[in-house]
Amino acid sequence: MGQDQKFTPRQWVTLFVISCVHFFSAICISLQAPFYPGEAEKKGATASEYGLVFGVFELVSFLSSPLYGKYIHIFGARCMLSLGILIMSISSILFGLLDLVMSHNWFISLSFLVRIIESLGATAALIAAFSLTAACFPDSVATTFATLEVFYGLGYIFGPTLGSLLFDIGGFQLPFIMLGIVTSVVGITIYLVLPTYVEEDNMRSNKITLWSMLRIPAVFLDSVSITAVSISIGFYAATLEPHIREFNLAPVHVGLIFIISGGTYAVIAPLVGRICDKLIDPKKCIIVGCLLIVISFSLVGPAPYLQVPKTLTFCIIGLVIHGFGLAAIMVPTFVDAIRSAVEAGFADDITTFGVLSGLWSSAFSLGAFVGPSVAGILYDLVGFSNGTLFVIAIHSTLFIVMIAFVWTRDSRRRKFIKLKLYYDEPSTSSEEELTLESESLNAKKSSCINLVAQWNHENKCAVSANGSLKNMNGYGSIIKVHNGNVSVM
Repeated sequence: MGQDQKFTPRQWVTLFVISCVHFFSAICISLQAPFYPGEAEKKGATASEYGLVFGVFELVSFLSSPLYGKYIHIFGARCMLSLGILIMSISSILFGLLDLVMSHNWFISLSFLVRIIESLGATAALIAAFSLTAACFPDSVATTFATLEVFYGLGYIFGPTLGSLLFDIGGFQLPFIMLGIVTSVVGITIYLVLPTYVEEDNMRSNKITLWSMLRIPAVFLDSVSITAVSISIGFYAATLEPHIREFNLAPVHVGLIFIISGGTYAVIAPLVGRICDKLIDPKKCIIVGCLLIVISFSLVGPAPYLQVPKTLTFCIIGLVIHGFGLAAIMVPTFVDAIRSAVEAGFADDITTFGVLSGLWSSAFSLGAFVGPSVAGILYDLVGFSNGTLFVIAIHSTLFIVMIAFVWTRDSRRRKFIKLKLYYDEPSTSSEEELTLESESLNAKKSSCINLVAQWNHENKCAVSANGSLKNMNGYGSIIKVHNGNVSVM
């Protein structure tokens, strides 16, 4: 599909059903946040116990994501997607029935068990959804991924509100039973209507491991980036409320404060996806994102080095900037990992997409588990302001490393392309050489036949009428030059 070509009806169907997966998976995670702690305390549970019930979801996702990604070609993305949703829906209903368990020990133990199974189902569904996104929308992965993230963000924001409303109407059981019924219907519908995209050639077992992906420097940096930004999300989630408590805000206003970052991300993510697909190197976008995260935590803290008082205005501005930073890191990392893996020689198929989807999800879950844990410890030991230095240090380091990586990579590519051109070109006079001008390439007259040029992954070449080569998104091109005429093979 070309860059400007509209989606086919089959792609629209796929986009719709995968959007539903993201929406309900997010609701599954956030639904119980407003009322489960209170119910758990009635059973004699401590804050540490029910806090771990929340945290075990991300821990299981971190451990299981690579396995799902590795074996997705065996089960099939379509089957894994539907099965994951069904497991998630059944687990949701079972979680609602825990209200009938009166024993403290049994209540906490069963909460852990059901939450673990629920995480396994939700993770399977999301891994399959990521893989299908890459397989079904190869020319607009970033844009599509960003669109899906909007639905995930809406689900995450809408979940607590829906949970509170249903809890007020029907008690502890109703939110989980309703979610379970709706998601089971969605799972069955997805299996029936989702087109089969995975070809037989893509279903065979290819020996791709998680470590083989992590050995690619670009993919490793993408993984570190998503873990870092996930830590920043978890840090705010765990400590923002006590940090702003002194402003004496009403509960509804506190809720609005928590929506700022995610809401900004949901609005900005599609634009960032479009930019990454068409205009800018994803790694450069990640660099901007790291800087924005540093600015955000410096304002919300405020960081000790600013020597300014804490104000609600600074907090709000910082959270808006955090939303921009999330979009600038979360959206580019997935598409850049795919491009980098294909450029490194991995097949452009569902097996590669599955491993990378598992890696992305695992990296995010690691940060989501570490972030709140470290945030709570730092808040108790040094307070919120000094604790922000932890996140600031991580993203400042990543900012510097990413700049060095991009500069080194681009320098090597420029040298490689120039050597490749001159090596493959037969003897010609100097005025007939093919020259490079920055990122816009212009071909002078050449008598060369079958000249091979390998561009980097963001500079696929298209030829205009006057023979100049313009940048397009893609993985590479073979250029044929004959008697001054330039064409793409």
